[in-house]
Amino acid sequence: MIGTVSEELEVNVSASKAWEVYSSLKLAKITEEKLKSLIDRLEIEGDGGVGTLIKIVFPSGGAVGFNSYTEKFTKIDHEKRVKETEVVEGGYLDLGFNLFRVRFEVIDKEDASPSPPSSCITRCTIEYEIKEEFAANASFVSIQTLVVVMNAAADFLIAK
Repeated sequence: MIGTVSEELEVNVSASKAWEVYSSLKLAKITEEKLKSLIDRLEIEGDGGVGTLIKIVFPSGGAVGFNSYTEKFTKIDHEKRVKETEVVEGGYLDLGFNLFRVRFEVIDKEDASPSPPSSCITRCTIEYEIKEEFAANASFVSIQTLVVVMNAAADFLIAK
């Protein structure tokens, strides 16, 4: 079984300013700082480039269905402003998923004026594949936590 969920958010900053956050470990730092009620801690190995590992640890008794998982930065395309991570250990993989990928995109908002755009669209997409015998676990896939992350990033960018 294959699925995709996606959400977009308009942010009143330039795409290049938003990409500075999304392309780096700043997004992880914002997530850890602003989402203490959802995430216990992040354990980071790497400099934020492709290959960086982030272990996401949830509060005990959390409602996500697992205690933690590790994701790996698999793609960072500065030209297209696309960053992808994949779960490589625990979490969704323990629930029968073959693939759980998160893609963040920062898109210039079309603007008729000749000046640089003053806003952009941040898009988050989850792509997943799950073994048929675990299809019921697809209900654990939710974009809502990532929407909270995008809103926290937007608040940080606007306040900056």
